[in-house]
Amino acid sequence: MSEKNLKVYYTIKEVAELIGVTEPTLRFWETEFPHIKPKTTANKVRQYTEKDIDEIKVIYNLIRVRGFKIAAAKKMLHSNRTSVDKTDKVLRKLQDVKEELLALKSQLDVIV
Repeated sequence: MSEKNLKVYYTIKEVAELIGVTEPTLRFWETEFPHIKPKTTANKVRQYTEKDIDEIKVIYNLIRVRGFKIAAAKKMLHSNRTSVDKTDKVLRKLQDVKEELLALKSQLDVIV
């Protein structure tokens, strides 16, 4: 098992680095999208689960990749959640394939 699968909670810093946004952006998205609800400790430290991270990735896809405004992203999530989730899964799969192809290309570059 990888370390990622063993970890239950992630800090806001880890999530921000994983997603590719700033910590203030994550805190702002928490106020705008009620689906993002990280657990907080007594010291007010946010603890994100895999489910929280998946939700943030969907929002990232809508806002940063597809270019929706916050209001439009909220509307999409509210009115057509199934379609948004399917699109997000397809996009993630395509990104995985791209990474694999780039790895193969770099291996071929070494051989040639």
